[in-house]
Amino acid sequence: MASPQAAVMGNAVANADAAMAVESVPATPPDATATSSEPKSIVVAALPDSSQTLPAETSPVQAATASLPPVSGDTEEVARPLDIFEECLVVDVCIDRYLWALYERTPKQDTISVQEQRKVTVKKKRKTVTVTRTFTRRVDNDFTWKDPKAAERMGMPMIDYVIGGVDRSFKLKLFHALYAAEQAGLAPGITSAFRDDYRQSIASGLKAASDKSYHGGSFRGGYGHGLAVDVVSVKGATRAERWVTTEALWKWIDARGPDFGIGRPYLDRDPPHVAPIDGKEYAAHRGGTKAQHAEADRKKRDRGALRVVAKRSKTAKASKGRTI
Repeated sequence: MASPQAAVMGNAVANADAAMAVESVPATPPDATATSSEPKSIVVAALPDSSQTLPAETSPVQAATASLPPVSGDTEEVARPLDIFEECLVVDVCIDRYLWALYERTPKQDTISVQEQRKVTVKKKRKTVTVTRTFTRRVDNDFTWKDPKAAERMGMPMIDYVIGGVDRSFKLKLFHALYAAEQAGLAPGITSAFRDDYRQSIASGLKAASDKSYHGGSFRGGYGHGLAVDVVSVKGATRAERWVTTEALWKWIDARGPDFGIGRPYLDRDPPHVAPIDGKEYAAHRGGTKAQHAEADRKKRDRGALRVVAKRSKTAKASKGRTI
């Protein structure tokens, strides 16, 4: 029997205690003899503690375990909206499985800078000499191995490491936002979610210090406190095509993400990076004019204080050198 699909209703959620509404629709029969006229019910469930289940008298939420297409060269099949199915009694588990499905279907590829040394011939003082110079070039990088290695070090299944380490309220916001993006015709995917200090240490490119990452560094609270994921599009047969659809996804997040409580703190400096807009990271980088003015005033006061200290120190040294 084909899987029933679910559609998320309502607007954005502001916090982890916001309600989640899911409307189930009748399943599409595989043939004329298997039709069912019984409609599915509408379920509204508040996000419970991870150990809590929905009341017995309430119909189970049809949500969050996604049917992934088999890995193949059919990129249209990979990028199609996920079929959401399976009776789920624990909403946290449902959300984890949906986000994990987005992670699983996403190629783990990027472009990194590689330095290489070459011997070149140059002229110095009218003489031809051979010198070694360093050149930088951009190469494709497959980082599929990094999360499995980090999960193995922590002795965890991949889903528990990658998705389980993300902050619970942030996961709820991501669920609503990325599901809405799918309904808007986009094809979101997750390349990276939780990272511990080790995983951050082997990350490439622009990155925070190993323990300072908002993905879950120990300085930020560690496991269960990850407040960042990297989001791209999976639609497109080549990386160039996926780049075009990814930019469209990022523009959608910039426009609609705040409705669901998420945004991109760094914009083009780290475009895939998504975080909660009520978090410290977003406030520090996208906090608006008032925050920017406050930060500028603080830096100005600090510079002024340093000048005063330096002036006093200089005066004190001059006084010691005087003879009376």
